[in-house]
Amino acid sequence: MALPKRRHSHARTAKRRTHYILNAATVVKIGRCPTNNPDCPGAHLSHTACPVCGYYKGRQAVLVKRKERKR
Repeated sequence: MALPKRRHSHARTAKRRTHYILNAATVVKIGRCPTNNPDCPGAHLSHTACPVCGYYKGRQAVLVKRKERKR
């Protein structure tokens, strides 16, 4: 197998790494939270259930335990 004769310079390495970028996560808005929970942010990551109310595509997908607020 062929091996490089000399190491790559910092500039050459940086030019290759310019394409190593991170994309922002896709956030999906919930049309209307069926639970009418005031803590629900109204948006969550795409293809995941809402972390607050547990709904996905208009149905209950995950049972979420609710924290009691201190008064």
